[in-house]
Amino acid sequence: MLRRPEYLKALVFCGLIGVPVALIAFWFLVTLNQLERLIWSDWPKDLGWKQAPWWWGFPLLLVAGVVVGLTVSRLPGRGGHVPVSGLHAGGITKEALPGVLVAALVGLPLGVVLGPEAPLIALGGGLALLFASFARAPQTEASTALLGAAGAAAAVSALFGNPLVGAVLLMEVAGVGGPQLFSVMLPVLLASGVGDLVFTGFVHWTGLRTGSLDIGLPKPPPLDWADVLWVPLMAPALAFLIHWIFVGGRYAAGFVTSWTVRNTTLCALGVAGCTALYAVSTGRSPAEAALSGESALAGLAKDASAWSVGALVAVLAFKGLAYALCLGSLRGGPVFPALFLGGAAGALLAPLPGFGLVPAMAAGMAASVTAALRLPVSGAVLVVLLLGNVETVALVVLAAVVSFAVTQLLPQGPAVPAFRSRTPGRTSRREAPGP
Repeated sequence: MLRRPEYLKALVFCGLIGVPVALIAFWFLVTLNQLERLIWSDWPKDLGWKQAPWWWGFPLLLVAGVVVGLTVSRLPGRGGHVPVSGLHAGGITKEALPGVLVAALVGLPLGVVLGPEAPLIALGGGLALLFASFARAPQTEASTALLGAAGAAAAVSALFGNPLVGAVLLMEVAGVGGPQLFSVMLPVLLASGVGDLVFTGFVHWTGLRTGSLDIGLPKPPPLDWADVLWVPLMAPALAFLIHWIFVGGRYAAGFVTSWTVRNTTLCALGVAGCTALYAVSTGRSPAEAALSGESALAGLAKDASAWSVGALVAVLAFKGLAYALCLGSLRGGPVFPALFLGGAAGALLAPLPGFGLVPAMAAGMAASVTAALRLPVSGAVLVVLLLGNVETVALVVLAAVVSFAVTQLLPQGPAVPAFRSRTPGRTSRREAPGP
C-alpha cells in the first residue's frame, strides 16, 4: 500500500491538513475557555458577588436553549450529532460547519453540561473536506472518509494534547473492524490488565527486579489488595448510573423532536434549575453543576478535601440530571461530564477502607467515560494519559472492561428518534433521521 502513489498523496495531504485544523482547533478551544471564565467567574465578581449567584444560569441557559433550538431546526446539519447517540467520525459536511460552530460557541460557554470534543470532531472533519475542495482533490467515498477521520483526529488530539488519544478514539469511533474488533479487543484488554496487575503484585511482594522501561520518576504509593477489591464493586455502580443518565437523555431527545425550539429551551431551563438547586443546597457556585466539568475536575483532583460529602452527593445528583437533559436536547460531547462524574464518585468513595483518592478517581473516571462512550480502549487510554502515572493502569483497565460489559448487558432504552418539524398549515411530518 505504501508504494501506491495515490495512497502516498493522501498520506501527505492528511499530514498537511493537520496544521490548519490544529490551529483552528486551538483558537476554538481558547475562545470557549475564555468565554466560560468571563461569563461564570469574571462577570459575577465584577458585579460584586464572590461567586455566581444561584439564579445565574437561568438567563444564560435561556439564551443557549433558544439559539441551539433555532440552529437545530433551521441550519444544515442540525448543529451536529445528538450527544446521546455518542461520538461520530462521519456524516458532517462542509455546509454543516456554521451550525456546529454556532451551537458550540453559544451553548457550551453559557452552561450546557457537555464538552467540546464532539464539535471538534465535526469541525476537524468538515474543515478537512473544505480544504480538500479548495485543493480540488478527488472526492471519492474512500477519500472522503479518510480525510474526515484525519481532520477529526487532528482536532481531537489538540483537545487532549496527545496524538495517541486522537488515533485510538477515532479508530474505535469509526468502528474499524466492526464487531470483530471489539470481540478481540475486549479480552485482550482485560488479559493485559490482569497480567499487569499480577506482574506488578509479584514485583512488590517478592522484591525481585526485572527489566523495565521505568526511568526513575517518582511514583504514588503502590496498589494493594483493597484497591483491587473495591474496583469491581465501584465500576458496575458507576456504569449503571451513567447508563441510566443516557437512557434519560434518549427520552429528552424524543421530547425535542417536535416543537424543537420550544422544547430545547425548556430542557435548557431544566438544566438551569438543576444548577440553581445545587447552589442553594450546597452554598457553592452553580458553575460546578453547569458546564463540561473540565476545570472543576482539575480543582477536585487538587483539593478533594474542599468538597464535603454533601457537596459530592449533590453534584452527582444535579449535574447528572442536567447531563441527561443536555445529552438529548443540546449540542456538545459526552466525555468531560462523564469524567467529572466519575472523578466526583471516586472522591466520594476514596475514604473506604484501604482505598485512596488516586486509585478511586482513576477507576471512577475510567468506568464513567467507558459507560458513556462504549469505547473501552479509548476510555482507558484517555484516563491513563490524564492521570500521568502508570501505577493505576491496571485499575483503569479493570474498571473500563467491567463498565463496558455491564453497560452492554443493561436494557438500552429507546432509540434516538428522528426529528419532527411543523410548518404553518400542515400537520407534523417525520423528516429524514437526524444524526
